[in-house]
Amino acid sequence: MTDPSPAPRIVVVGGGAGGLELVTRLGKCLGRRGRAQVTLVERGRTHFWKPHLHELAAGTMDLDVHEIDYLAQSHWSGFRYLMGEMIGLDRSAREVLVGPVSDDSGEQIVPQRRVPYDYLVLAVGSRTNDFGTPGVAENAVALENTQQADRFHRRLVDAFLRAQAQAAPLRAGQLNVAIVGAGATGTELAAELHKATRELVSFGLDRIDPDRHVRLHLIEAAPRILPALPERISGAAHRMLRALDVSVHVDARVAEVLPRAVRLADGKLIEAEMVVWAAGVKAPPFLREVGVQVNHLNQILVRPTLQSFDDPRVFAIGDCAAIPWDGHPGRNVPPRAQAAHQQAAHLYGTFQRLLSGAEPRPWRYRDFGSLVSLGTYTTVGNLMANFGGGNIWLEGLFARWMYLSLYKMHEITLHGFWKTALATLGRSISRSTEPRVKLH
Repeated sequence: MTDPSPAPRIVVVGGGAGGLELVTRLGKCLGRRGRAQVTLVERGRTHFWKPHLHELAAGTMDLDVHEIDYLAQSHWSGFRYLMGEMIGLDRSAREVLVGPVSDDSGEQIVPQRRVPYDYLVLAVGSRTNDFGTPGVAENAVALENTQQADRFHRRLVDAFLRAQAQAAPLRAGQLNVAIVGAGATGTELAAELHKATRELVSFGLDRIDPDRHVRLHLIEAAPRILPALPERISGAAHRMLRALDVSVHVDARVAEVLPRAVRLADGKLIEAEMVVWAAGVKAPPFLREVGVQVNHLNQILVRPTLQSFDDPRVFAIGDCAAIPWDGHPGRNVPPRAQAAHQQAAHLYGTFQRLLSGAEPRPWRYRDFGSLVSLGTYTTVGNLMANFGGGNIWLEGLFARWMYLSLYKMHEITLHGFWKTALATLGRSISRSTEPRVKLH
């Protein structure tokens, strides 16, 4: 009697929104039943929903409450977690090359490995695109991960404590923040910082007048903020930021980031103690070396089935995939959490089909609209764009609920309904006994 065929090996690289949702679904359905060996390769130890990084940077969200341990999630969901960063791909041998991991002292934790696969999904997300602008790497903070967001928040708190304690008068621009890039991240960060700085000052920092000493600058090279979203959303967000006294600069291309200022292409100097770079994204550069076609942003070119053009066993989802957007000639599906969520759900069904001997089906992006949160002040956006015959324009409390529901959908996919509901209730109770902003 011959041994049964080994279960196919599905390897997902990248534990962001799409990647973690995919391995969780596959692990629960296929991994636990022995129908597939599901593996997540991820360099980090914990997962945090990237659309909330601006709240982490402002200090209005607690990382310890919202992060997810990959090791625990893998144990609960039936997949295997391998810590490490993908550094290469051997397509002929069907192996992912994973680099070694060391601790802060340089001592190796895990060695370099080769991880075999039958099907590979690349979900490695995106990185900041500085467009070659001088001074960005040295003088600006990006918001790619939780470490960078926490680093910015600590700098913000330190700047306020320094201003409170110093004997000399506050100098011009000492507490200014410049945000380069007025997409969703930059726009939401500007509103969140407006609230957070006032909360911070209320804890005994009586020397600082936020209306007089703190200036937030939002800088955008395009003619309007939120250039990728409908003009009506952009206009509503702009009016709200103006009401908050945020200085919005449009048609303003950054020529250089200095240690305490931003120089625009027209020579104008914007003084800022802290600079956040949120102007653009691109896929990780190592994707150019893995042997599949990529575009100028390092994104993998994929078919409608989410398979790469060069290898049907290699899939790509999320920000690292270039997927033509039906009905929008010359444009790709935008790098949004809702797109990654839909792609993960589609690939979950694709692998069930492949294991049953069926062919994969094409994926089609369903754009349910865009929502932009301006902190507790308001949320603006539209729902059901290009779906159902028109748009429903939203603003205020209902829009805020819809915005929060996107995160709840992500949590429910990972944890189930009841665990998400109980965790949400627990956060609401503990929130009433804690400061509204992180003070360290």
